[in-house]
Amino acid sequence: MKPDDVAEALAPYGLVLRGGFDPDANEAADFPAAANGRPAASVLLVGGAGGSYWTAFSAWLETRQGFADPLDVWTKETVAPIADEFGAVAVYPFEPPWQPFQRWAQRAENVYASPLGILIHPDYGLWHAYRAALIFPEPLELDDRKERASPCDACADKPCLSACPVGAFSGSAYDLSACAGHLATPASRDCHLIGCRARDACPVGRDYRYGEAQRRFHMAAFTRARGVEPIIPED
Repeated sequence: MKPDDVAEALAPYGLVLRGGFDPDANEAADFPAAANGRPAASVLLVGGAGGSYWTAFSAWLETRQGFADPLDVWTKETVAPIADEFGAVAVYPFEPPWQPFQRWAQRAENVYASPLGILIHPDYGLWHAYRAALIFPEPLELDDRKERASPCDACADKPCLSACPVGAFSGSAYDLSACAGHLATPASRDCHLIGCRARDACPVGRDYRYGEAQRRFHMAAFTRARGVEPIIPED
C-alpha cells in the first residue's frame, strides 16, 4: 500500500493527503496506537485545500440535517471506512483525546505559524484545513519533503493584523472575547458575509479562498461554539 492509494480513495470526497511522517522509535509510544494496538509507524494527515471538500460535504448536508457539528459527522463517516480499508486507525482534531495536529502538520508538510496563530501554507495561504490523521502500523513509502519558506517571512505589510474591526490580533496574541463579542452585534454583518476579515486580508493563496457559502458556514460554527447565536445577514 502506498500513500497514493489512500489519496485516490479520498479524492471522490474532495479530501486530500496533507503529507505524512514517521514517528521515531523513541516517540512512537506518544502517538495513538495503530491497528491491533501496535505502535504508530507512519502518520498521514487528511484535509482540504481551499474548498476541495465543500461540494461533497454540502451535498451530504442537504440530506442529513439536525447535527450540531455536521462537518465533523461527515468527516468521520467518510474517513473511517477508508481507514479501515487500508488497515489504519483514524484520529480527529475535533474529539478527545486531543492530538497535537498543528505540530503534526508542521512535520508533515511546509506549513508555518502565521501572525494570526493559524498555519499558513505557501500555496494555499490560510485557506486549508486538517480533518483527520491516519495511523499505520507499518512504515509507508513517503516522499522526501522539499523545504519551502514561510510566505509570512517576505510579507512586510502584514495586512492580516490591521483588518480586524476590533483589533483582535496583535501578532503575538488573539483576543477571543473581543472577536466573539463583536460577532454578536449588528456591526459584524460583513464578518458573517465574508468570514474572518483578518484571514481574508492575507494575500497568499487567493485562488484557494473559500466560497461564500463555506465562509458563512464556518463563521456560524465558530460563533455557536463560543455560545453566541450568529447573526444571519440579510441579502
